Amino acid sequence: MKQSLSLRVSQHLALTPQLQQSIRLLQLSTLELNQEVEQMLDENPFLEVGDEAAPREEFGQDGMAAGSTGSTSAASEESTTAAESAADTGDDYTSSETETLSDWDGDGSIDMAADDSEWGGDAPARNGAASDDDDVSAADLARAHESLQDHLHRQALGLRLDEVGRQALYFLIESLNDDGYLEDPLEELAQSLTGADPDLEQFEELVEQFRISLKLLQSLEPAGVGARNLAECLSLQLAQLPPSEECEVARRICRQPMDLLARRDIKKLVQLCDAPDAAIRTAMALIARLEPKPGRRFVNVERNVIVPDVIVTSSGHGPNMKFRAQLNPDVMPRLRVHDIYANALKGHKGDGGLQQRLQEARWFIKNIQQRFDTILRVSTAIVERQRNFFIHGELAMRPLVLREIADELGLHESTISRVTTAKYISTPYGTFELKYFFGSALSTETGGNASSTAVRALIKQFVSSENVKKPLSDNQLSDMLKEQGIECARRTVAKYREALRIAPANLRKAL
Repeated sequence: MKQSLSLRVSQHLALTPQLQQSIRLLQLSTLELNQEVEQMLDENPFLEVGDEAAPREEFGQDGMAAGSTGSTSAASEESTTAAESAADTGDDYTSSETETLSDWDGDGSIDMAADDSEWGGDAPARNGAASDDDDVSAADLARAHESLQDHLHRQALGLRLDEVGRQALYFLIESLNDDGYLEDPLEELAQSLTGADPDLEQFEELVEQFRISLKLLQSLEPAGVGARNLAECLSLQLAQLPPSEECEVARRICRQPMDLLARRDIKKLVQLCDAPDAAIRTAMALIARLEPKPGRRFVNVERNVIVPDVIVTSSGHGPNMKFRAQLNPDVMPRLRVHDIYANALKGHKGDGGLQQRLQEARWFIKNIQQRFDTILRVSTAIVERQRNFFIHGELAMRPLVLREIADELGLHESTISRVTTAKYISTPYGTFELKYFFGSALSTETGGNASSTAVRALIKQFVSSENVKKPLSDNQLSDMLKEQGIECARRTVAKYREALRIAPANLRKAL
């Protein structure tokens, strides 16, 4: 085989470390970003949290920091877009060791760069003491919220128990799940205390003590707490109601398989419970008023609080109303390069390790800034496209796909997908994920398109105003949409109804 030399010209994109970090930060949620920032603060001595008195850095509608040239962010964003575009088309990446070192290492000049000043300084300090008594956040309310365990422990203080009984009741209370159920069998709970090879007599005594304590637990408020299953939970609540014929029939129903109650199989229940049709219907209506999850109202609401990344504000009235998207300062980390440490390295070219750490800190700040710049740009474009939603609500939502926003901003669809995932925007109609504003198009009789989000809202409106004795079927909902000029098949209606968590017509029918 003859050997020969040849020249070949080719283009390829190297995914540098800072570009990898930029893409990764872009797809993180607010909680994940905070964890990333905390980890970087622990690992990098050149990174610190900015002071409260640091100058504020405002962001305009163009997504760039005021006073900045924007060239660095734009260039980095173009690189991110090109990298993601190549990744989606299957291009290979090569990142040589030389490129890595040149990207992360300092250039020998450790002078304070223009971007070493604090970024995100407009985020106010989180002070636990509110300046105004009326200014109470959802998190403050959540912290003051009593948990189910605390509520039960407080009731247990009024019971006259010996030390063993008190400890057994305490253990059972702590073993409840968030819904107030005792999921683990008493034998397993006892074995977890006595070990894998317990003394038989001691084990049986502990199980018996748990049975006694469970009866005490199930007598506490809220009714139904400490149940092992749904049937027991409903029976415990029925036992606390005044004796009546409907309560007796309801208890018989709870002794039957729960799937019969879920399917509203009245004919089968009439046979099994030996009760007339009217009594079964009355008892089922009584059961429907019970609480299937006794611990629901005690669940810590702080876990359900969503802090929006973007806030939409309005100005003007009527047709001249304008909407502006702005970043939420509460989610923006206030970071800067440590001045003293950076100045101490000034002119020290030999210490490559510390120079690399300094460069990493600078790139981290730039990438976080670029992340929020991109979120703001995408949010602003969404607000402009969905202006009717902010005026009239979800019924006025227009069809929108990722490609439209990507083409408008000069970004790749994958970038828009990363930005709109796990990022939330606060609107006059509530807080929504950015993905909520994207929906497929359904054709109309006039030749236009209707957003699938608007169609779902219309289905919800139809169901909420239906006759509960004659609920609307999927076919009827499809016909009603056609009357509105929207072509929507029955299967599509069923899919949208299930997405809205609306039960089928037979389960919505009033007894």
